[in-house]
Amino acid sequence: MDVVSALRTFLRVAQTRSFSAAAIDLNLTQPAVSRQVSALEAHLKTRLLHRTTSALALTAEGEQMLPMALRVVEAVEALSEASGTEGATVSGKVRLSLPAPLGLSISDRLARLLDDHPSLAVELILREEASDLVADAIDLEVRLGPVGDSSLICRRIGWTTAFLVASPSYLEARGTPQAPQDIKGHSCICYSRAGDGRSWSFSNGLDEVVMRVEPRLVANNSMAVHRATLAGAGLAVLSHILAGPDVEAGRLVKVMPDFPPTRLPINVVYPSRKNMPLRVTTVLDFLIQSVRGDALMAA
Repeated sequence: MDVVSALRTFLRVAQTRSFSAAAIDLNLTQPAVSRQVSALEAHLKTRLLHRTTSALALTAEGEQMLPMALRVVEAVEALSEASGTEGATVSGKVRLSLPAPLGLSISDRLARLLDDHPSLAVELILREEASDLVADAIDLEVRLGPVGDSSLICRRIGWTTAFLVASPSYLEARGTPQAPQDIKGHSCICYSRAGDGRSWSFSNGLDEVVMRVEPRLVANNSMAVHRATLAGAGLAVLSHILAGPDVEAGRLVKVMPDFPPTRLPINVVYPSRKNMPLRVTTVLDFLIQSVRGDALMAA
C-alpha cells in the first residue's frame, strides 16, 4: 500500500464527506477510493470513518488523524518539489477561502495566474465566517479583523476600506447624516459577517465612535446588502470593492466621508508555515500582490 496516497485519499474523503465526490476530485473510481481508505484503516488498525447507507462521518480517531495526515502529505509534496529543478512545475489544487467582495476582486485577476501555471487549479470558496482549516481542507483563508485562533499562522497583508453609503433617492427622502450620532432613526442594512453586524464603528483618525444600530434588513452576504442599498432600502457599510464603482457612477453616495468606517486588518491564515507546497506559496504570493496592488487596501 502507498501510505501517502492513502492519506491523501482519506483527507479528500474527510473533506467532502463522500466517497463519490472524493473519487471525482482524485480522478479515481469510487471502489478504488473505498479500498484505499480501508487499506489505511487496516494498516493503522483503527477505524477512521463511520459509514452508513445515507451518511459518512469521522470517528474520534479519524478526527485525530486529520492534522497528522495533512502534515505528512504536505511534507511529502514539499520534498518532491524541493528535489526538482528551480523551474519546478506549480501543480495541484489550492483551496482558497475569502469574503465575497475580495473574492470577486481576486477572481478578476486569476486568469493571468492560471495562464502562468497551466497545471495549477484554484478553488475559490466565498465564505463570510471562519472555517475549520484542517477539517475543511482549506489551504489559505482570508479573515478580516483580529484572529483569535493562536494555533494558526496569521499574516497581515493589508487593511479594509469601507464606506457608509446610501442611494441618492434614499438620502433625498430621509436626509444625510453628518455625524455618527445622526444615524439613529435611519433605516440601516446590516451585513452579519462574524457576528450580528449591528455595531458600526467609525474613526476620523483621532476619535472612534461605535454606534449600535437597529437594522430593518440583515443579510449574511455582502452582495445582498449591496443590492438592497442600490435599491434605496437604507444606509449600509460596504467594502470599497463593491461600493466604489457605484459611488463613481453616482448610483451610491458616500455618507460622512470625514468620519468613515473603522479599517480592519486583512489577514491570511493557514495551518502551518512548514513544508508549504509550492502551489500554496504561489497562490499566497499572488494573494498578497493582489491586495497590496490596491491602494485602498495596501496602506
